[in-house]
Amino acid sequence: MTTAYAAGLRASEAASLKVADIDSDRMVIQVRHGKGAKDRTVMLSTQLLAILRTYWRLAHPQDFLFPGRSADTPITTTCLHAACRSATRAAGLTKRVSVHTLRHSFATHLLESGVDIRIIQVLLGHNQLSTTARYTHVATTMIAKTQGPLDRLSLDVVPPS
Repeated sequence: MTTAYAAGLRASEAASLKVADIDSDRMVIQVRHGKGAKDRTVMLSTQLLAILRTYWRLAHPQDFLFPGRSADTPITTTCLHAACRSATRAAGLTKRVSVHTLRHSFATHLLESGVDIRIIQVLLGHNQLSTTARYTHVATTMIAKTQGPLDRLSLDVVPPS
């Protein structure tokens, strides 16, 4: 779940990650055969790298980063979805949360922190900007903090005499 959120991955992309896809020298993750059989590169956060290194020391995955029942097959998306439901219940959340919710949150949090929507589009692997726009739910607090063009002008308000 952490990897899916940290890199904005679809469930199938997170499941099919291989150990070799984690490039700690360049601090990127290679996403291979994403939707539409497209490859893309996403950022590798330093916190995620630390988590994955600890995981690697414990699990020693060989080929697939998250192996399934056997080491030569990836974890199934069904298993990821079940783990997400379990984590949602354990956290006491009442809202419906899915692995895809993590992807939406990734996009929204990037937008709210000032990342350009075109960069988010590339990170998510979208062809159309309109697809990315559907993922970005801007918080009301972000809207309230946005400075309008009039606020950037120095105006002296002089009451009429």
